[in-house]
Amino acid sequence: MSAGVTVRVPAKVNVQLAVGAARPDGFHDLANVFLAVGLYDEVTATESPGGPRVTCAGTDAGEVPLDRTNLAARAALALAERYGRPADVHLHIAKDIPVAGGMAGGSADGAGALLACDALWGTGASREELLGICAELGSDVPFSLVGGAALGTGRGERLTELEVGGTFHWVFAMAPRGLSTPAVFREFDRLAEGRDIPEPTASQDLLAALAKGDVDALAAAVSNDLQPAALSLFPELADTLAAGHAAGAAASLVSGSGPTTAFLARDADTAESIADALRTSDTCRTVRTAAGPVPGATVL
Repeated sequence: MSAGVTVRVPAKVNVQLAVGAARPDGFHDLANVFLAVGLYDEVTATESPGGPRVTCAGTDAGEVPLDRTNLAARAALALAERYGRPADVHLHIAKDIPVAGGMAGGSADGAGALLACDALWGTGASREELLGICAELGSDVPFSLVGGAALGTGRGERLTELEVGGTFHWVFAMAPRGLSTPAVFREFDRLAEGRDIPEPTASQDLLAALAKGDVDALAAAVSNDLQPAALSLFPELADTLAAGHAAGAAASLVSGSGPTTAFLARDADTAESIADALRTSDTCRTVRTAAGPVPGATVL
């Protein structure tokens, strides 16, 4: 029996999420600027007859589906089908990325499982093949494989990697309950009724701020078109955003579809100070700090 393969995969924050009008297929065109940050899930793949089988331990593990709806299981099945082999694998997820938090934890597990199974089975899939399978699994999965920083277009799956000129320090406040991404997009559509929605485009000021590593310029340019919808469904998030702003965050925003809120700090010490203030604010469940960019899915 082969030894197991473990892959580490980071969370993401969206420093820009521009959302277009709903398409006929129900998706939305996006200009989605991803930054990978140092909160990680680890996915370990070992040979196991009759798979894929999924287990999970760690943060919010009880919220993770262990059946074939899990993106890790779907990734194993997709790779096995591509190469005409059985998906005989046990996938164990050591979870540290918040579940249903807008930080791509499920997508990270899908990308991690795909890379782990490729290594375990020796399928030798090219990067392009792996990215193609990732795009079939979900809009955020390709970025979980790539990491660093990237602009996602289409529904977010078509990636252009971006230059980043420094390290950005973040604080993440986890909410006491989750938010469904489809529900947030439905609320976006409801709030947008009767309005002309412009084509989503990346902010040139934001891309320049990333390339320079300029925290203040990035703080001035971050945006999330889904934030009003997330706040409409979960109004208490406004209190968390206000608490982080009052504690000295350079920028405060909902991460992706939420409900995790993200706070850009000027340096590591300020990030710890903001985190301490949020912990005592009684506006969130838990608080984490992380910096980025970091690499994408990596075999350990």
